[in-house]
Amino acid sequence: MSKSDKDHNHSNQNQPKKNIKIAFFINLIFSISEFFFGFLFNSVSIMSDAVHDLGDSISIGFAWFFQGYSEKKQDERFTFGYNRFSLLGALITGVVLISGSFFMIYRSVPRLLDPQPVNYSGMFWLSLVAIALNGYAAWILSKGTSKNEGMLNLHMLEDVLGWIGVLVVSILMNFTEAYRLDPILSILIALYILYKTLPEFFSTMKILLNGSPENVDVEKVADSINNIPDVKALSHLHIWSLDGEENALIVTVLIDSTKAKKIQKIKEEISEIAHEFDVKKHITIEVAVSTDELEKGYSHST
Repeated sequence: MSKSDKDHNHSNQNQPKKNIKIAFFINLIFSISEFFFGFLFNSVSIMSDAVHDLGDSISIGFAWFFQGYSEKKQDERFTFGYNRFSLLGALITGVVLISGSFFMIYRSVPRLLDPQPVNYSGMFWLSLVAIALNGYAAWILSKGTSKNEGMLNLHMLEDVLGWIGVLVVSILMNFTEAYRLDPILSILIALYILYKTLPEFFSTMKILLNGSPENVDVEKVADSINNIPDVKALSHLHIWSLDGEENALIVTVLIDSTKAKKIQKIKEEISEIAHEFDVKKHITIEVAVSTDELEKGYSHST
């Protein structure tokens, strides 16, 4: 391979991190500006979107960091690898978005009951800038091929739609001075954030607490293993997700002493069952040969 080819490949590998880096700084700088202008224009809808954008900034920051960090190989400190660190980023982002959304609802309800004048002209011009910047960030990320870029591109498109809402409200207030539209939009944005964030937050918590993956039916896995002709019983069946994408399985099965020569075949059959249930890499199977003492600790269930 020539030097130019190596440089081209290296550039392609670094491009996702460059794209995410650009989107991160655009989002961070603008979210800080939103808090300032939201206060200046007396607009709670802008403040709500600032919370949303700050959450996105944190998400993008972690995605940028883990895009490189996740490339680290497993070692003696983290024998499963480093992918699970991304869950911490998702959890922190969720806390920021959920707490920020409830705070903005708390701030918006009094304004709904007692509307306050809003600088709708400032909202109009700020929304145009926001649509342009978020649209540019979405365009950059849309050219990428990594999962991080794909997910973040959706975040940017959501932001564009939110700012189109701010633009429409600012135009309506210019003609009607219906200042209640501002807190109404703020509450709608906050509720939308909660609707999108809460399921992801609880899903992340379940993964961190080693809950069984959503796409794996543990009872069906147990039944399938028990239905293998040479398996008498099973115990210690554990299935969990490492990072929301890769699943792991551990199981101990009991076989008759006369079937000891079939251990390898039994393990292969269990591995095939695991593959069918989306467990493909981290599979640990222990086979125990039956004795009266051992059979007391086994059953035909998990």
